[in-house]
Amino acid sequence: MADASEDPTVFTAHSLPTDPRLWATVTNAYLGTRVYHDTLHVSGVYNGAGRDTHRAVLPSPLNVQLEAPTGTGEHLTKTFTLDTNTGSFLHTLEDSSFRAAQCIYAHRTLPHVLAFSVSLSRLAAGCGPITVLLQAAFSPESPDLDLHLGPDFQGARYLYGHTLTPEQPGGAQQEVHMLWTPVPPALTLGEGEEDRTWEFLAVVGSSQAEAQACLTEALRLQAGGSLYTAHAQAWAQLWAGCGLDVVGPLALRQALRGSLYYLFSALPQPGIPGYICHGLSPGGLSNGSREECYWGHVFWDQDLWMFPNVLMFHPEAARALLEYRIRTLAGALDNARNLGYQGAKFAWESAGSGLEVCPEDIYGTQELHINGAVVLAFQLYYHSTQDLQLFQEAGGWDVVHAVAEFWCSRVEWSPGEEKYHLRGVMPPDEYHSGVNNSVYTNVLVQNSLRFAAALAQDLGQPVPERWLVVADKIKVPFDLKHNFHPEFDGYEPGEEVKQADVVLLGYPVPFSLSPHVRRKNLEIYEAVTSPQGPAMTWSMFAVGWMELKDPRRAWGLLEKSFANITEPFKVSLAPASAHTLTMPASRLGPWVAGVGAQRGGLQRSHSCGNSHLTLGPSGNRGSGLRRACVLGVPVLTALPLQVWTENADRSGAVNFLTGMGGFLQAVLFGFTGLRITRAGVPFDPMCPAGVSGVCISGISYQGNTLDFSFCEDSVTIEIRDHAGPWAPPLEAELWPSQARLPLPPGHKVSFPRSAGRIQRSLLQEAEAASCSPRTSC
Repeated sequence: MADASEDPTVFTAHSLPTDPRLWATVTNAYLGTRVYHDTLHVSGVYNGAGRDTHRAVLPSPLNVQLEAPTGTGEHLTKTFTLDTNTGSFLHTLEDSSFRAAQCIYAHRTLPHVLAFSVSLSRLAAGCGPITVLLQAAFSPESPDLDLHLGPDFQGARYLYGHTLTPEQPGGAQQEVHMLWTPVPPALTLGEGEEDRTWEFLAVVGSSQAEAQACLTEALRLQAGGSLYTAHAQAWAQLWAGCGLDVVGPLALRQALRGSLYYLFSALPQPGIPGYICHGLSPGGLSNGSREECYWGHVFWDQDLWMFPNVLMFHPEAARALLEYRIRTLAGALDNARNLGYQGAKFAWESAGSGLEVCPEDIYGTQELHINGAVVLAFQLYYHSTQDLQLFQEAGGWDVVHAVAEFWCSRVEWSPGEEKYHLRGVMPPDEYHSGVNNSVYTNVLVQNSLRFAAALAQDLGQPVPERWLVVADKIKVPFDLKHNFHPEFDGYEPGEEVKQADVVLLGYPVPFSLSPHVRRKNLEIYEAVTSPQGPAMTWSMFAVGWMELKDPRRAWGLLEKSFANITEPFKVSLAPASAHTLTMPASRLGPWVAGVGAQRGGLQRSHSCGNSHLTLGPSGNRGSGLRRACVLGVPVLTALPLQVWTENADRSGAVNFLTGMGGFLQAVLFGFTGLRITRAGVPFDPMCPAGVSGVCISGISYQGNTLDFSFCEDSVTIEIRDHAGPWAPPLEAELWPSQARLPLPPGHKVSFPRSAGRIQRSLLQEAEAASCSPRTSC
């Protein structure tokens, strides 16, 4: 959408970051690693009992670095490139006589396969041999797996074993089987050869038969010269089907592309059958070994921060994420029983069983708001897809029902206020624990119960009267004097908060707010939110200011989220206090007093690779962006490669999918005003300062695939694909005129920029229904 010379899809550098956590990740829906890392992870494979459970470490045969031979000229050029178009990491060595290229990738359509290739090309006249070195560091050992070498299979080495300790007593020890191509110490382009390519494979399965079958398929493609081609074509097909771009700064475009790439990498290729999701963790599948990146556990991050983006582009994968919650419902039911309540309490940190595996009790017992985030994901999916089968037959209704029952058993009636109270909770702001009536949590209670009642009616299920009674009478704290929502009972304006909390009301949590109250909430909490808060925080402030049509203030907040992008591979880090955990003072171990101590708490924060201590919010405000100013408008200047971190000071989880999810929502839902509701998809587009246009392709809504774009004076909508007779015809209703514009498939419909809603066309549906098989309509 901008100058063709500005390519936001390829990130290049001439050296790797000194911190290996920031090296590019190589991930698909089943396997994940970082380039030149000795560890890979398998989706759903955890080791360790209960709260010690973590992603099991499998030694990586892809930990191979390409090196030039000794004596190579001093004019050797090294390049490291992450190409999001092909889902590939490329390392090149080049001088006047030769070019060597190593390409590393997690196969897109064969998710059990990791691969790398080395290509050698002669650049100068001559016929002598050219040799490059391969530095491999592979040892068939793991702290988490009992591994054994087995017989070779079709030229591949074989390693197999099982996890040492199941998550739950009596549980199965998970099997892992790996086949890989042995790597020689050097590769030589022979005399007279102009170019040559070698390919090396690593294949992982849950059984010997599965690993052998996957290797056989990979070798078949390799023999036909199409192993890499099939992978690259799958990525090209994905990008042709969906995308998000802006007319604006290259750095913004790169951040959008990088975020989409890392999120899509964690998901299966659309249309690939048999995908079983084991949840999305904050650091993705490339991270999560013991003592790093939350150990690969699944949090509310999946449901609130990542899910809405997945749903818009990839409803099949969105359903798979919900199926993970359905499969772990039994654990959630046990969690509630263990706490003395009815229904289901989803784990604050979940692994395979759904039982609570957070290392500290306080979070599992107090961060109840995860229940509301889980139900909100089911609610958005239902409105977006109308997939009744998930709720009627596949267990979706059981989740929604169980959460509603939990809320009703957990609240307490206050005769004095004649309201239901929710006491002793921790809101998203983890600087405060044991509070009463977290406004964010209580609004989610309302939302969960009202959705449960509406869904019950749609499914023909009885609606317990208490659901709506609790929803109507639960306390939603509001300060009439200052005209804002206090975070909880007793909150005083000026108290520091850790991260986005009250500002999540309105978006992503549906809740009606007057513009004045929305503004007051933003102003009060923006002033007291920790500058070291997690990456997704400032994105939600930006959404709020876009709702209020303040483009410059929105842009300033969006810029803050960029501080968590690290170069060159756009890897995301979480801030030092993003997921900082408040701990009871009696807890022994590596804990120090922090801000939470004002309410009897202590803090812990996780980093990738080690645990570190914080004294309250800590760290600097190091930014991965350089800023310029053009005509008074802040403009981001492009940097080569990106990796996101959880925290702005580069501490915390990497590659922080949660921060990417919040950032993507700021554009996908903030710039556009798009919302997923029961009545349709409202829109209210606005270009923030420095951006003059937005284009979103491949939005999925009730069987239709549509493109939505706008600039400063117009909006264009095109229905690109129509799934079939079951997919309803759509129209755009414009506000305030109430004009209705049909959206026929294959036709672009443009109109002056205004608010409105994409919705089912009741008139066209009625006309279609009136047509009998013998009538031409």
